[in-house]
Amino acid sequence: MRILIVKTSSLGDVIHNLPVVSDIRQHFPGADIDWCVEESFAAIPRLHPSVGAIHAVAVRRWRKHLLDWQTWREMAAFRKRLQACRYDRVIDTQGLLKSGLITAQAIGVRCGYAADSIREPLASRFYDQRFSIPTTAHAVTRNRLLVGAALGYTPDPNPDYGIAAAPGSFHWLPPTPYAVFLTATSRDDKLWPEDCWLELGRQLQRQGCAAVLPAGNALERARAARLAESIPGAIAAPPLSIAELAGVLAGARAAVGVDTGLTHLAVALKIPTVALYTATDPGLTGVFGIGFHRNLGGKAQLPSVAAVLAELQAAGD
Repeated sequence: MRILIVKTSSLGDVIHNLPVVSDIRQHFPGADIDWCVEESFAAIPRLHPSVGAIHAVAVRRWRKHLLDWQTWREMAAFRKRLQACRYDRVIDTQGLLKSGLITAQAIGVRCGYAADSIREPLASRFYDQRFSIPTTAHAVTRNRLLVGAALGYTPDPNPDYGIAAAPGSFHWLPPTPYAVFLTATSRDDKLWPEDCWLELGRQLQRQGCAAVLPAGNALERARAARLAESIPGAIAAPPLSIAELAGVLAGARAAVGVDTGLTHLAVALKIPTVALYTATDPGLTGVFGIGFHRNLGGKAQLPSVAAVLAELQAAGD
């Protein structure tokens, strides 16, 4: 059996989709499992040993340059690569018009959410088989239920993300135990106040645990550097690839992060994780896994430093 999973973005959503690969491998040990994903997130499915071919798509980049001849050449090349394979099932776990259009280009029985189960109901018209999945379930569970329905099995209760990473041996990492602070996110209203990060970092430093602060763009790096300067022993990490960041997380005592995909990566790697929510409800898309993890806060809420420290203490007990 050959299966194509279509889950293109975003980072957290792609991570949430990893357990479906483990499920498929459990129920169909000999299956070939390919994945279609945005080029900027292709490193995530590569972490799973059961993923075969990765079809990288560039919808985010292409739609900004639709008048460029190069864009149309790339789109044609992508379609040719995609159609070079014939699949038994093509399963769109994203449920958006853009992912439905991609699914329609693939050769095979196309499966996806029914119109009553997705945010963009028109996407269901691209599928040969449609399945109603509870909209109140967590995103990880919805992905797993959809793929199980398409392939005829019932997933086990506990998700297995199926990924692992060796602890990083970077020369700049602190010699003491450390926690990873994931301070950056896509929206300002999702940020945790800097004075809270400072207090948390100082408290952990007194307990013999340093803080490591990764960052992506220039604004995030400036914030990480600013915080690290005011937390004794803290380190603002240099630019890291997804694979390198996975290694940093793998060596951490714990991770504390805002509503961002990297916080979900920490949970997928079974790192004790405390997730902080200030503007969104973690009920449907909060961190979710089988290792120690906690979701604190919610819409218009501000998790306290004391609450984070209490959860970190519980993780170490």
